[in-house]
Amino acid sequence: MLILILGTIFLAAIIYAVFDIDSMNKLQSVIQAVVAGGRHPLSALFLVDEDTKRHGGELVAEVLKAHGVQEIFTLVGGHISPILVASEKLGINIIDTRHEVTTVFAADAVARLRQSIGVAAVTAGPGLTNTITAVKNAQMAESPLLLIGGAAPTLLRDRGALQDIDQMSLFRPLCKFTARITRLKDIIPTVRKAIWAAQCGTPGPVFIEFPIDVLYPYQTVVAEAGMVKNPQGFQKLINAYLFFHISRQFSAAYLPVDTTPIPVDVPKPKPQDISNVANIILSAKKPLLLVGSQATLPPVKATDLQHIVEKLGIPVYLGGMSRGLLGKKSSIQMRQNRKDALKDADVVILAGTVCDFRLGYGKVLSRKSKIIAINRDYTQLTKNKGIFWNPTALVQADVGTTLSEILANLEGRGWKGAPSDWIESLVVREKEKEVANAKKMNEPTADGNLNPLSVLQKLDKVLPDDAILVADGGDFVGSAAYIVQPRGPLQWLDPGAFGTLGVGGGFALGAKVVHPDKPVIILYGDGSSGYSIMEFDTFVRHKYPVIAVIGNDACWSQIARDQVPWFNSSVACDLAHTDYDKIGTAIGTSGVRLDTGNEADATRHFVESIEGSRNGKSAVINVIMGKTDFRKGSISV
Repeated sequence: MLILILGTIFLAAIIYAVFDIDSMNKLQSVIQAVVAGGRHPLSALFLVDEDTKRHGGELVAEVLKAHGVQEIFTLVGGHISPILVASEKLGINIIDTRHEVTTVFAADAVARLRQSIGVAAVTAGPGLTNTITAVKNAQMAESPLLLIGGAAPTLLRDRGALQDIDQMSLFRPLCKFTARITRLKDIIPTVRKAIWAAQCGTPGPVFIEFPIDVLYPYQTVVAEAGMVKNPQGFQKLINAYLFFHISRQFSAAYLPVDTTPIPVDVPKPKPQDISNVANIILSAKKPLLLVGSQATLPPVKATDLQHIVEKLGIPVYLGGMSRGLLGKKSSIQMRQNRKDALKDADVVILAGTVCDFRLGYGKVLSRKSKIIAINRDYTQLTKNKGIFWNPTALVQADVGTTLSEILANLEGRGWKGAPSDWIESLVVREKEKEVANAKKMNEPTADGNLNPLSVLQKLDKVLPDDAILVADGGDFVGSAAYIVQPRGPLQWLDPGAFGTLGVGGGFALGAKVVHPDKPVIILYGDGSSGYSIMEFDTFVRHKYPVIAVIGNDACWSQIARDQVPWFNSSVACDLAHTDYDKIGTAIGTSGVRLDTGNEADATRHFVESIEGSRNGKSAVINVIMGKTDFRKGSISV
């Protein structure tokens, strides 16, 4: 007994020095506890409360609540149950989906629409691997989200436990920050740091792995550890090691720790950069502004960004999350002929727009134009620089903040907007293109089915001002981008640079959670609908009514458009005019089939579905449409 006490005192002195606690007082209490025989010496040594019913899931929930997290998207699994149960008790909404990839897509949408952090929690192994596409999409879309993953018990790592794989190696390349929790006292500081990292600089996803034995209560972990009662011989050492390991895991687990958010670092522009850019704009006769998704990041609110862009008065093309920024009607927003406008512009401002495939890698920019690029990320800021384009000014900073300071500088020097003759020339071209598009709407399709442009126009005419559009498809969505106009800021959700199909169900769920009173409409291709149409079960169960408009041409048309003429084969491109409306009906939605037989009722069906969603009813509208050459020559690879 004396040897045990002396050993305990020695270890306590080391541990308390590390803990930086009042060593003498704590040491005295440990000695008293051991001598009195009231507690196991290791429990006393490591400040473990053997009787507590608390668990690690509660610590996770406390941090999330302190950071304003309102919901967690999940697909349930035993590894993460403590987090879900504890979070629900704190009033955090737990929304379970039918596929893990949907949890991350939904968290991504929440992050974008709230300009904050989105949270997804999934179980170990296949639960996590199912999220990889969505995590990569969030990385490329620069969406701040926290992915929580379960894991096998720490002592069974690499020993063949259920769903035990090297998860960290999968997520390190995809995430700004990754961590593996091994002690409960690390939970709160690690989650705080992860949420901070997700939102700092260029935002992106972060990942924390929680082994199951840091989430469940102490007594449960001890009971499941495999310690033998009345051990003999070598088993005594094994028992001692197991108890030491558990005691270390639970050491000082519930001491008071700060859970409040760490202030987020946002890159700000330098005054000299602002002055330099303003000088370039003041000398321009034909300036053009291209606004990308990154402009919608905080701290500048989307509504404030809207006013900034309007006051700048520079003709603008909106892309990605910035679509809809200026509403349906704006005298400076252009939607057509971007390539021609870029050739004529003498100054082009890339406000969060990147010279990747969406901008021809920079090849569509004129060598005669002065190019101003603004981006938080240096790699994105300079992508393909010196190969296909050359910048006049580079500003590595937050886009919204930079545009705000540029506007203030210009207004202080008498700026009244771009020359009116330049704007008018673009408007003339815009109207000419719209007339040409209108003619395409009246052309018959090759197979006699509905003209998709005509259907999209009917939808656009009845689309309410508060509707949120989710883009999930190839050819049909590409056409919709020209015809269906988002009504306001943050009312258009598309995948981003990764071009991911399958975002529809998750994005719609996240949008509906953030804006439960607004109609949410998924524009699906028939191919892409297959990825997430089952999430209509989620919408019905959780009472988040969503509308799907499926452009059903029985084909992967975005690919077939090039594959067929190049290789004279439609292999793997052909689908069927499947009754997606019946799938919707079976799940509990209003199912509508729209074809040539009831084309005259299209407007009525759209209106009824929108009104139905306001009254709690989801809808799947299956549009049997034909093929057109509207997007002939568009990119498909």
